[in-house]
Amino acid sequence: MEPLSGTTFLGMVIPVIREGVKSALQGGDMRIVSTEKAPAAVGHYSQGIVTGGLVFVSGQMPIDPATGEIKATSIEDQVAQSMANVSAILEAAGSSLDSVVKTVIFLTDMSLFARANAAYAAAMGDHRPARSAVPTLPLPRGALVEIEVIAEIPSGEAAAGA
Repeated sequence: MEPLSGTTFLGMVIPVIREGVKSALQGGDMRIVSTEKAPAAVGHYSQGIVTGGLVFVSGQMPIDPATGEIKATSIEDQVAQSMANVSAILEAAGSSLDSVVKTVIFLTDMSLFARANAAYAAAMGDHRPARSAVPTLPLPRGALVEIEVIAEIPSGEAAAGA
């Protein structure tokens, strides 16, 4: 048997991966999370995905879900709105900020880190999940921050959030 070229291999594998993802989303153990209490996904992604007892929340910018606009101008207010959006998606999935295990905060200006960190701490209260802060290039719509999280779904909540 002759070795496969990269193009031939990808041509064989990609359809299998697509079918696996499609199957999982239609009847497997993955579930798409969507709520009107957070900004609608504006690209080829979901607000969140539940699988394996965890919810993966896509990066949330400080977009007001009622208007679709960024109203907040300060980093503190932008973090608060981003966290409100994260919280709404977690709630729709049957989880909460208290169940977050990992947070990634993307900042367009790392000189804002201390202020962003204080606003994040205010939203999280006493809960201290693992967290990273990452500098990023300019975000869409002039946002200063984008926040994504991974959270546990407490036992019994996964069915309730379905």
